[in-house]
Amino acid sequence: MYRHCLRVAASQAAGLYRPLATSAINNALPSMAGGKLGKKAAKAGKAGSPVEKKVVPVETDPERLVQYCCGSNIMADGEDVKLGPDSEYPDWLWELDTSGVAPPLETLSPDTLEYWWLVRNRAMRRNNQLLAKRKLKR
Repeated sequence: MYRHCLRVAASQAAGLYRPLATSAINNALPSMAGGKLGKKAAKAGKAGSPVEKKVVPVETDPERLVQYCCGSNIMADGEDVKLGPDSEYPDWLWELDTSGVAPPLETLSPDTLEYWWLVRNRAMRRNNQLLAKRKLKR
């Protein structure tokens, strides 16, 4: 590191070092270097027409909903994934908890990672609620 600094200082003294012109930096990065292009572009975006939302069609055919995983196709042309019989899927898939409710803290063992994630999430939620109630100092 020290030798590099000496080389840079020696090249500057010998006239070999030529800094970039500030106009070159402003032209290369107008929005970051304080150029006006970024400011004009931001103002023009505010005055532009609003972006229309795309309406995605919802599948209502019950036969298709039962036989295909609707919405799984990400290609422009193609078909959704066809669902197989239940016997083709692993047993643990049917044992997954899909209730969406976290288990009570008392039922979990403190030796598990799930217990400590739940403790941390509850502490963060409580802390955020307390911070939201606190008055701002001016």
